[in-house]
Amino acid sequence: MRLLSLAPDRPRRGGPRHLTSGSPALPPPPPPPLLLLLLLLGGCLGVSGAAKSSRRPNVVLLLADDQDEVLGGMTPLKKTKALIGEMGMTFSSAYVPSALCCPSRASILTGKYPHNHHVVNNTLEGNCSSKSWQKIQEPNTFPAILRSMCGYQTFFAGKYLNEYGAPDAGGLGHVPLGWSYWYALEKNSKYYNYTLSINGKARKHGENYSVDYLTDVLANVSLDFLDYKSNSEPFFMMISTPAPHSPWTAAPQYQNAFQNVFAPRNKNFNIHGTNKHWLIRQAKTPMTNSSIQFLDNAFRKRWQTLLSVDDLVEKLVKRLEFNGELNNTYIFYTSDNGYHTGQFSLPIDKRQLYEFDIKVPLLVRGPGIKPNQTSKMLVANIDLGPTILDIAGYSLNKTQMDGMSFLPILKGASNLTWRSDVLVEYQGEGRNVTDPTCPSLSPGVSQCFPDCVCEDAYNNTYACVRTMSERWNLQYCEFDDQEVFVEVYNLTADPHQLNNIAKSIDPELLGKMNYRLMMLQSCSGPTCRTPGVFDPGYRFDPRLMFSNHGSVRTRRFSKHLL
Repeated sequence: MRLLSLAPDRPRRGGPRHLTSGSPALPPPPPPPLLLLLLLLGGCLGVSGAAKSSRRPNVVLLLADDQDEVLGGMTPLKKTKALIGEMGMTFSSAYVPSALCCPSRASILTGKYPHNHHVVNNTLEGNCSSKSWQKIQEPNTFPAILRSMCGYQTFFAGKYLNEYGAPDAGGLGHVPLGWSYWYALEKNSKYYNYTLSINGKARKHGENYSVDYLTDVLANVSLDFLDYKSNSEPFFMMISTPAPHSPWTAAPQYQNAFQNVFAPRNKNFNIHGTNKHWLIRQAKTPMTNSSIQFLDNAFRKRWQTLLSVDDLVEKLVKRLEFNGELNNTYIFYTSDNGYHTGQFSLPIDKRQLYEFDIKVPLLVRGPGIKPNQTSKMLVANIDLGPTILDIAGYSLNKTQMDGMSFLPILKGASNLTWRSDVLVEYQGEGRNVTDPTCPSLSPGVSQCFPDCVCEDAYNNTYACVRTMSERWNLQYCEFDDQEVFVEVYNLTADPHQLNNIAKSIDPELLGKMNYRLMMLQSCSGPTCRTPGVFDPGYRFDPRLMFSNHGSVRTRRFSKHLL
């Protein structure tokens, strides 16, 4: 790859550069016209309405880290809402299939549920950026398809997967297949004192705000890419910010913002989780004053870090407009999972099955999307890859993805047949020894706080069907424990999920949801897109719970409820 030259006499649009030496590298030169034509004919030409114009659309995916939707996570992002949401479509029912960073990010990249990409937690042992992931899944991610089959320039900047850069999995020299420009953070989110892989070469950063604050560094390297990329190919950019993940280090100019803001005191704040899984019931209610002060401070700092993300979005949109590319660019803004601060007396974390952890923001603008729209359609982050490939003109039928393209929703298609349910699944983590902060509990728990409230455990392993139809707004969940504990919520009547109705709901409906859950846990590709229990085309087909080889897939939740 040739080196990017930041010419000192070039006009510096959008403020000062942070990168003054060791410049990053541009993608390789564009392929010859004949090769590009072959790529197009073999993959992306004439498939999608979005790809029929002479100038194929560009795509930008902005991914926040741990940003909730339910607790007002979009409130600080006024410019983002104005520049993306108000200029396009906001989805009010966007979910993740697993409320944890690495499994969720793997779902975004692959378009698959966790049981199909096999990333179950944030560790190498859990397949997070492991050699197995690199060999089996990375060649089939949607950016790899965009690059190899559609001729897109592909740019990545920010947090990739939590174990990226681990020595046992290739270190920072590993650049995933399909990325022509790679600017990735080593391991988990930080704001200072981190190391980046720049096309496979390590670069350390310190704690000088003007050159090291990660959100700003990502903004500036993204602007550099827009200025110096090839103009003969369309581009895809994925910008993955550290905010609002811990350690919640705000830029100096924002460290005093939101001083009068506190974690929302909604109906499920600081209450006992009655009739819920034991892990929720073990939380101490009421929380101590010190715990509440801690989570209020965390909530405030999270919002402070998002102000720099808002600046990044503004700079990016302005540069696209200045360069004459905004009208031909789709921009997606979302998060890898939600978050909670005091709900059911759980201090701070994600991982749980409730709306505050599994629901995320999703805003999209782009060609053909009318402004100021809100969609209630049920979408999941497994749909991002199929949608972006659809924009590029690549057929979902050529992939092994579980998700669906919501491009027709963005374009305002009428009489659209759409899904009514999605799968949520999580494999709990625990420690083989007693947690030193919580000696009163047996081994098997993790993520424990000093007042002996634990956020995770081995048997915090669950799977849910999240259903939304004209008549029903339900969540049905089963736990992999000795009880096969069940939680069911009617979110129309109970949006804060206070009342578990598993013992009072119609047994026939309970049975249908149980079978649907088994089917979704065994699904792959097209079988993940079959009608849900409230759809006119629904039918129970036991064969859908069998693999292609004719044997029953392993299922953690095998106990029937009937």
